[in-house]
Amino acid sequence: MYKLLIRPILFWFDPEEVHYFTFSTIKFLSKIPGIAACIRGIFKVKDIRLEREVFGIKFDNPVGLAAGFDKNAVLYKELADFGFGFIEIGTVTPVGQEGNPKKRLFRLKEDQAIINRMGFNNGGVEEVISRLKKNKGTLIGGNIGKNKVTSNENAASDYIICFDALFDYVDYFVVNVSSPNTPNLRALQDKEPLTALLQTLQNRNAEKIKSKPILLKIAPDLTDEQLLDIIDIVKTTQIAGVIATNTTISREGLQSENKIEVGGMSGKPLAKRSTEVIRFLSEKSNKAFPIIGVGGIHSAEDALEKLDAGASLVQLYTGFIYEGPALIKKINKKILERL
Repeated sequence: MYKLLIRPILFWFDPEEVHYFTFSTIKFLSKIPGIAACIRGIFKVKDIRLEREVFGIKFDNPVGLAAGFDKNAVLYKELADFGFGFIEIGTVTPVGQEGNPKKRLFRLKEDQAIINRMGFNNGGVEEVISRLKKNKGTLIGGNIGKNKVTSNENAASDYIICFDALFDYVDYFVVNVSSPNTPNLRALQDKEPLTALLQTLQNRNAEKIKSKPILLKIAPDLTDEQLLDIIDIVKTTQIAGVIATNTTISREGLQSENKIEVGGMSGKPLAKRSTEVIRFLSEKSNKAFPIIGVGGIHSAEDALEKLDAGASLVQLYTGFIYEGPALIKKINKKILERL
């Protein structure tokens, strides 16, 4: 129904406007008595065999929603009703910011992909917290970043502000230094500044009564040498794991007219590279740390490829938009079939 009826209608309109319209519609419908329970009944797969314990957290199932979809924690409860095992909100910055000028979100229908240059648009950490205070059991990851006006030299202070503010409201943290849409942000992936940033966060983490897992989200465009540096950095700083991968600046093999747009590309063309990165990290580190696999998951088979390559969990974003919420159920059912 989604791909035959709903998606064609939604795809007639501007993708960013459709995003907010869809949020409002889901929020409205979920307030009608019985609708949320009906959605859970249709899409949610509850089976103890799907449970995973990763970096000290128990996940009801291994399929999560990637950051960028619910930046401001507006719809996490309703999205969880569709069967996600966890929801990652953000990227959140200390102060709210508009992001890059519109138009900044583009569908590549022929490639089943999306290009975005959103630029960490979000309402700021305090606005996000006001909504997370109402959370009643949804497992939440907090993806944190720096404001555009903050220099790389002062970036650690922005990450610490978000870390401290969100600490009581999220189950794990993700350090985002891999978005291509904030000027010079990816320079923080270099070994020296990245080690310093993660160590600063880990030092603050150690000051808490009980620390929380910190993960690093990396770009798919890193070289093998840089990926080996990532393995070394994880070992040095003792962070909990890695999310592989963010969007790519590559346009290799794309056919859509919108491929000329500047920004990060996500979706089906990213599947092969993100799986390669997962496998490289898993094999070269001898499975030393957990990996959350994300990038180009448009089918249950895509998700299984990432799990087989070494991922402990997977996340959806563009595949969720193109395939609809039934994809979550299909992945969980396929995992159960293999057990």
